[in-house]
Amino acid sequence: MLKIKRVVAACILLATSLAMWAQNNTNSPYTRYGYGELADRSFGAGRAMGGVGYGLRSNKQINPMNPASYTAVDSLTFIFDFGIAGQLSWFDDGINKEHKMNGNIEYIALLFPVHRRIAISAGLLPYSHVGYDYGAIKDSEGVPYVERFTGKGGLNELYGGLSIDIWKKRLSVGANASYLFGSINHNQTLGISSSGSSTSYRMKELEVRDYKLDFGVQYTHPLSAKESVTLGITYSPKKKLNTTSYDILGTSNSNVVTGDTTTNHAFEIPHSIGSGISYVKQNKLTLAADFLYENWGDARFFNQANEFKNRIRVAGGGEFIPGYMNRAYFSRVRYRAGLHYSNSYLRINNSSYNEYGASIGLGLPLIDNRSYVNLSFEYVKIKPETRSLIDQQHFRFTVNFTFNERWFYKFKVD
Repeated sequence: MLKIKRVVAACILLATSLAMWAQNNTNSPYTRYGYGELADRSFGAGRAMGGVGYGLRSNKQINPMNPASYTAVDSLTFIFDFGIAGQLSWFDDGINKEHKMNGNIEYIALLFPVHRRIAISAGLLPYSHVGYDYGAIKDSEGVPYVERFTGKGGLNELYGGLSIDIWKKRLSVGANASYLFGSINHNQTLGISSSGSSTSYRMKELEVRDYKLDFGVQYTHPLSAKESVTLGITYSPKKKLNTTSYDILGTSNSNVVTGDTTTNHAFEIPHSIGSGISYVKQNKLTLAADFLYENWGDARFFNQANEFKNRIRVAGGGEFIPGYMNRAYFSRVRYRAGLHYSNSYLRINNSSYNEYGASIGLGLPLIDNRSYVNLSFEYVKIKPETRSLIDQQHFRFTVNFTFNERWFYKFKVD
C-alpha cells in the first residue's frame, strides 16, 4: 500500500511539471475561430464509451461530467486519476493532403470522502484547445505573396467539486466551482517576395480569468440486488467572461506599430444542459447514453452575437467484464466501446461541420483489482457542410491511470 502511495505522489509531481510545458494536442485550422476545439470532459471508462458521463456512477473512477457522481465512492476510498492523450490527424482540402501528430498531459484529478454522505473532488482539465499552422502562396495582380496563419493556446479549468447523498445512496446532488483561465493567440503574416518589400503581421490574443459553475443531480433506481438504472442531469449557466484582448498590427521594416488593448469586449460561454441514463449489472455490464445541448447561438464573441450556432452532442456506449472474480487476467479486463455525434458550434463563412466518432478501450486491472490502467482508441471524422472547408480525420488515443486506495482503512494487528 505504501508503494502505491509513493507512485501516486510521484505521478502528481510528474503530471504537474509536465502540464506546465505541455504542447497543444490539436492541429486543426478550425481552431482559428471562436475558443477553438472544445475538449472532451470524460475520464477513463467514459472516454472509451463514446464520451458518456452524465448518468455514469461508479466507485472506481472520477466523473467530473456530473458532480453528483462523487458520492458513489465509499467512505474508505481515495482516488487519484490522470490522463495522457495523443492524436494523429489527416487533413484534405481537395488539393493538398497533410498529417500531423500532437500529444499532451490531458488532466489530473482526485476524489475522497469527507463524510459517509459527502465527497469532494478537485482537478485540472482542459476546456478548449487551439493549435494550427498553415499558409499558402498567392498572387495579386502578378505579384506573388505568402500568407501564413498560426495559433496556439486554449482555456483550462481548475475545479473543486462537492457532492451530497441526500437519500439512501439513491439521490445525490453536486456542484463544481471552476477557475477558468488561459490565453488564445492568433498570428497572421503577409510577405511579398519582391525586392525591398516588407512583411506585415497581425497578432491577436485573448486572455481569460474567471469562474464558472456546474450543477448535477443523479437518481439511482435498483432493479434487483445487482442491477440498477441511474438518471443524471447537469446544468451550467451562461457566463460573461472577464477577459482582456489584444490586437496589434505592424510591419517588419517599420517602427510603427498600432494596436488595441481592451477589457470591455463581451465574451460569453453559453448555458448548457446535459442528461444521461445508465444501466448497470454489478461487476458485469454497463450500458449508457448521453445528450448535451449548448446554447452557443446566444453567446457573444468580441461583442458580436450570432457568431456561433447551437450545439448538440449525443453519445452511447457500454462496458463488459467477462469474469470479475475469475483468476484469469483477461477475464477481469473491462472491455469498452462507444459512438458519438456532434455538430460544431462554429460558423465558418456561413458554414460549419459535423463530427462523428467511434471508440474502443480496455480497463486493465492492477494487482489489487481496484486500480486500473485505462486505454482508449477513438476515430473521429470531421465532415464539413460545404466542399470549400477542410476534411479532417483524427485517431486519438488516451492512457489513463486510476489509483484507487483504501487510505482511511484502519488495519488491526492481533
